[in-house]
Amino acid sequence: MFQVLLRLPVCKNRILNIFLLKKQLRLQVPGVITTYDCICILTREFQVCRIKNLKIRYRVIHSRQQVVDYLDNYKEEFGIEPIFHTEAKRIIKDPDAWITETTNGIFKSKYVIIATGAFTKPKPIHFKGMESFPGKILHSYEYKTGNDFKGEKVLVVGFGNSACEIAIDLYEQGAQPSMSVRSPVNVIPRDVLGIPILELSLAMSSLPPKFADTINAPLLRLLVGDIAKLGLKKLPYGPLEQIQKNASIPLLDIGTIKHIREGHIKIHDDIDHIEGRTVHFKDGKKEEFDAIVAGIGYYRDYEDIIDADRSRFEDLKQPVGKQKYFDKGGLYFCGFWISPTGQIREIGLDARKIAKDIARKEKFNKVI
Repeated sequence: MFQVLLRLPVCKNRILNIFLLKKQLRLQVPGVITTYDCICILTREFQVCRIKNLKIRYRVIHSRQQVVDYLDNYKEEFGIEPIFHTEAKRIIKDPDAWITETTNGIFKSKYVIIATGAFTKPKPIHFKGMESFPGKILHSYEYKTGNDFKGEKVLVVGFGNSACEIAIDLYEQGAQPSMSVRSPVNVIPRDVLGIPILELSLAMSSLPPKFADTINAPLLRLLVGDIAKLGLKKLPYGPLEQIQKNASIPLLDIGTIKHIREGHIKIHDDIDHIEGRTVHFKDGKKEEFDAIVAGIGYYRDYEDIIDADRSRFEDLKQPVGKQKYFDKGGLYFCGFWISPTGQIREIGLDARKIAKDIARKEKFNKVI
């Protein structure tokens, strides 16, 4: 995690001292692949908040560099001075304050806001026989660019959004990608008749997920087609119910299905075992590969370091507005509820609610 000590003006006559801790070397935007050389915005329009003196304003951000420029200018505008490579190891409550033990010292604060996201620890890679594989095996978080694999046969394991974006990038950079898909999936288009799918989800957010999925099913079948013909298995319930049940996001398709249909990306079953360069799949097929990228996801690991009741973590299954323990003890969580209407939007809503709550407690007249 990186640490930031800043003095943020939150009202005309008062200054709030803030410690911002983050492990990674860079600032990141949820829903945006900032570690990849390529970038994919999953929302059709990434709308930047309009700040009076901000040098760079983009209504729609397309490139990775534009995201980096925006964050750099945001940091400068508010006087945020990041101190990188500071990881929180333990967060405990004493009678008077929160104590955060880090790799760069101990911080004492009245409030703690956990804004790491729900899934932060990469799942370990384990395939039977992987030690015999002579090529590179890496987790998706280590992936940078398909140019590193140009001309190679690469197996991408998984069918989440990151895995599918990596497969597309590999093809566009001259590699030969295949995908190993173990579990049933839901696939939804990014846009429906020019309307971002997340806007449609927002319009249906008041309906029970199962009922909304039933309404949407005919249109999704028309737009996506029969994924079983592509070697994929469909979940027995729809995408909104998937988010509710599993706290996982369906594939927001930006071209993966088209590439599969056109033969640019091959689909394989789950991996059975690896023998040298040969990967054996559970359907009996086998194929040789030069590299393997494991898009197998992340664990929730915040419970390991935060000294809080179990009820606080169970509460995160609800949006901030419905949480019973939203501000208990001065501990807040931002962006932990997996939202069907877009994670960037949800994080913005959470952040405003948290800021207003702290401002109310500190009796600030106005939050800038």
